[in-house]
Amino acid sequence: MSEQGKGSASASAAAAAPAPGSDTYKGWLFKWTNYLKGYQRRWFVLSNGLLSYYRTQAEMAHTCRGTINLATAHIDTEDACNIVLSSGGRTYHLKASTEVERQRWVTALELAKAKAIRMMNEQSDDSGDEEPTSQSDRSEIQGTLKILVSKLDDLSTCNDLIAKHGAALQRSLSELEGLKVPVEGGEKIKAVNERATLFRITSNAMINACRDFLDLAETHSRRWQRALQYEREQRTHLEETIEQLAKQHNSLERAWREAPTLVSSTPSAPTTNKGSERAPKEEASDEDEDTEYFDAMEDSPAFITVTTTENIQHRRSQSNLSGASGGQPSDWTQDDHMSPGCNDVSGKELQPCRKRRAHIPVKPNYSLNLWSIMKNCIGKELSKIPMPVNFNEPLSMLQRLTEDLEYHELLDKAARCDSSLEQMCLVAAFSVSSYSTTVHRTAKPFNPLLGETYELDRLEEFGYRSLCEQVSHHPPAAAHHVISQRGWTLWQEITIASKFRGKYLSIMPLGAIHLQFHSSGNHYVWRKVTSTVHNIIVGKLWIDQSGDIEIVNHRTKETCQLKFSPYSYFSRDVPRKVTGVVADSGGQAHYILSGTWDDKMESAKIIQSSRGGSGSEGKQKTVYQTLSPKPLWKKYPLPVNAENMYYFSALALTLNEPEDEVGLTDSRLRPDQRLMEEGRWDEANSEKQRLEEKQRAVRRRREAEASDALDEECDYDSGREYEGYQPLWFHQRRDSVTGETNFVYKGGYWEAKERQDWSMCPDIF
Repeated sequence: MSEQGKGSASASAAAAAPAPGSDTYKGWLFKWTNYLKGYQRRWFVLSNGLLSYYRTQAEMAHTCRGTINLATAHIDTEDACNIVLSSGGRTYHLKASTEVERQRWVTALELAKAKAIRMMNEQSDDSGDEEPTSQSDRSEIQGTLKILVSKLDDLSTCNDLIAKHGAALQRSLSELEGLKVPVEGGEKIKAVNERATLFRITSNAMINACRDFLDLAETHSRRWQRALQYEREQRTHLEETIEQLAKQHNSLERAWREAPTLVSSTPSAPTTNKGSERAPKEEASDEDEDTEYFDAMEDSPAFITVTTTENIQHRRSQSNLSGASGGQPSDWTQDDHMSPGCNDVSGKELQPCRKRRAHIPVKPNYSLNLWSIMKNCIGKELSKIPMPVNFNEPLSMLQRLTEDLEYHELLDKAARCDSSLEQMCLVAAFSVSSYSTTVHRTAKPFNPLLGETYELDRLEEFGYRSLCEQVSHHPPAAAHHVISQRGWTLWQEITIASKFRGKYLSIMPLGAIHLQFHSSGNHYVWRKVTSTVHNIIVGKLWIDQSGDIEIVNHRTKETCQLKFSPYSYFSRDVPRKVTGVVADSGGQAHYILSGTWDDKMESAKIIQSSRGGSGSEGKQKTVYQTLSPKPLWKKYPLPVNAENMYYFSALALTLNEPEDEVGLTDSRLRPDQRLMEEGRWDEANSEKQRLEEKQRAVRRRREAEASDALDEECDYDSGREYEGYQPLWFHQRRDSVTGETNFVYKGGYWEAKERQDWSMCPDIF
């Protein structure tokens, strides 16, 4: 595609912008033809709900290359400049010269489609017809079809006669040309006239039959269009109903599987310290130890797991299977089960220093037209879309980031592991657990202001302190640092990249998560997967997680490969499935991980592996023989009435609880977020606009100061560049393990809190 072609296309399209109130839109677009010619430049005209295209503008007077009825077309976008139109089983791939021009075309097409559907519905309503499924309508349609068939037969007969008489007329004309005798010429001319008369009569009959056919088709085309639209709506409704039934069926199956464990836990209580810890174990032992189960993994790494048929208890007592160093069973193997209700992994019930709140004001029922806001935002970054608080939840992105610590006891437990492979299993479960809070959380968190912070001080209850700070605004980036007295430190810098694609929203967290254990020095690094919010415009919102996570222990070079399977309506797998393999530095697998990111994770110790047969795609599978799986993590139940409190977990309900002595930039002090939590959304929207304008004014002032400072530096020729915005509690450093440059905690915040000296904090609220 030449630059000249792009420029002319852009200029022509820009010049063809429709006048106010006009229903016509014209311009150049590139249309995909085939793999040999690729995209070809075509002139497109949008008028009265029809999109037509031509090779040149001059062709509009006599030839149309194709027409698309937008009333029945599906409009989609592939990337920044592409448009995909599907109608009547055909798909048209179009490309604009710029993203702005693409957006203009998409808006014009959507408006034309809406108008065409509205006109079609109005015409259908004016006709006063009954539903097309009634008995009288069916009889009428069948009768009409019979009449059309007879008319088509008449046309076919006329066509045969025309062909026959036309051939005879051609022969007579040929004979006429070779005649020399005038008498014979008169006879032949008479014969030609007779044949021409027959030809004309037959042609008139065919024309009349065609006219009857056309009149009949025009009379009933409106009914057929309405019937077709009705059947399509019924099909869509049926598909949605089937999908909902499938989800309900899966929920019922899961509830049925868990029901026996709740009943059986009562008589088994004397044999264990906690009844809640007995249930997962009995669930795992519901299958007889002599049975085998197969778990086929289609994608890499592909494997099949087989439960061993030998004495499980005997093997668990062997030090070479437990993996603990020095022949001693590790703490991880002694404490097999996680208790959803325990506050401390040591088994001691801790009394918190303060009672945390267990509820927030109920979410008001505000209605808003999402499409009116989102239609002009396709292809943009989510952080750059001006959204009202109606689509938010009363938490900031910094608080959502802190929610990763909801299952911090997994890290407390991992810190006590002697085996780094067992420790890796718990770290993997922790990385999966951070997604469990998102399954119902379809609302958007507040975008933090530059310099905004959030602290979570749980030192006395759980032994850790967490601090987040918004360190960059373009692109938006947050730095997070957590230190625990129970033997671990976690830090991360997360940048959220997001794209709105019309039907769904993709959220791609960029940046690495670092976790280091103090006693062993094991340093784990991993990254988050992509989150997708479906049914943005129509239907019920739902969230899916998909992609791969690789967790690396940089001290021992051990790895864990986790796969988040994307949801598929036609898949027989459990929804939200997560699988993984823990391997040592040599690539030898030791543990199989399995579960779902919204419920639980389990691990199974590998005792033998072998090559199996080929899968459906010809890939050779690895067969792992394992011990019975044991639980690593189980999701806590949601609080009562959570559906009316934004589906917040018990931890999320406490994150925005007012606290004294926090920093002046803390998210708890953000006024628009506080007003929204209290249900005063109109005031929250006004306050949100004020804060955003204040932030823009500060940025403009900082840019002006930077410009002046650079001018002074040039005058004095000192060679030192002007430094832009610098975070208060974090600074950029190169990581010695990964080699990446990121923001890390430089200290001072908790000391400032002890002194209650917040004089260095900027005024952002």
